[in-house]
Amino acid sequence: MKTFATLRMPEIILYGRGSFEVVGKEAAALGKKALIISDRIMNDLGYVRQCKQYLEENDINYAVYLDINSEPTDFYVDESLQMYLQTGCDLIISLGGGSCIDVAKAVAVIVTNGGYIGDYMGGNKLASSKPVPHISIPTTAGTGSEVSDVTVITNTKNDVKMMIKQPAFIPTVAIVDPILTVSSPKAVTAATGVDALSHAIEAYLSKKAHPMTDVLALSAMELIVKNIRNAYNHGEDLDAREAMALGAMQAGIAFSNASVCLVHGMSRPIGALFHVPHGVSNAMLLPAVLEFSQEECVERLAKLGEIFSSEPSLSNTELALLAVKEVKKLCLDLEIPNLHIWGIDEEIFNQVIDKMASDALASGSPDNNPKVPTKEEIIELYKICYNYSNETSNRKGETV
Repeated sequence: MKTFATLRMPEIILYGRGSFEVVGKEAAALGKKALIISDRIMNDLGYVRQCKQYLEENDINYAVYLDINSEPTDFYVDESLQMYLQTGCDLIISLGGGSCIDVAKAVAVIVTNGGYIGDYMGGNKLASSKPVPHISIPTTAGTGSEVSDVTVITNTKNDVKMMIKQPAFIPTVAIVDPILTVSSPKAVTAATGVDALSHAIEAYLSKKAHPMTDVLALSAMELIVKNIRNAYNHGEDLDAREAMALGAMQAGIAFSNASVCLVHGMSRPIGALFHVPHGVSNAMLLPAVLEFSQEECVERLAKLGEIFSSEPSLSNTELALLAVKEVKKLCLDLEIPNLHIWGIDEEIFNQVIDKMASDALASGSPDNNPKVPTKEEIIELYKICYNYSNETSNRKGETV
């Protein structure tokens, strides 16, 4: 049977400096009253005020939900859903990081399809009705949620991060303005940047990768690798910020259509149980997971090595090893902590490690990995990652 590939993304993507200014015009084409889903940091930075101004200039009314202050949960989904229904809105604007965008995606689908957000996990409930129009505006260069068909929402009753993937969750419009990312602190720039790199790498290594996602993933890897240090060390460098925003968006489209792998499968339980931001937990895991996977993806990993290397004579094996080494060095330069340094209690971590491994496998993401792990191998990887050092340690304990 002949197989074929699919590529899905928002109906409209507006990208570049100043693109935020057209949010009012885009909103006017979709509805009359918007629910702005954001957080208090975005409000304090003045971005919510700007959004209101652009809407007012186009005669769009609005309500505002600002209570998201952590990773996205079903509680935030329910609260913002009730505000949407009670205030008579007919479109949604998400403004912020991945948490704000993921909550908005969930609300947009539930308004027209009903139920609890967890009902949609694993395709148990399909969103058959068109979702509410949703304009997504990221303020970090990382999650790629503004262009993906995935929302990740924590079930607060069982501490499981629900990875929900359906075409209905793709925003209608994505506005990617790199100027909005300048305000990101160094730690956020690092974590979200490595998150975007992990999206690009996993999309390229995924068993579901195809030529269209490969193009986007390779471009994203190059943009991120060559600009993340400048964005981190010189936050006002708009050229670096613009390249990172483009790379994160390309990585988002790539992984949305090719799926993520083991890093994301292992990352979600850490976020759910220990409230580690998604980008941070991905960054903590990426080097060790690449070491685990490299023997099964040498040729593809070599393409990442070529981005880091200027030597034309290296073999694929040498380039693959270089790729892992350089990702570790990048995480070291960006001061990515391990689980211990982050502050996770080792005794508690070991108590829940079996549940984390089970939850990781249940997500389905590890099945896309070049090397599919057993539960025991995931448990071992979690233990390795707890005290992992990007400076000296690799999976075999050798000095790098």
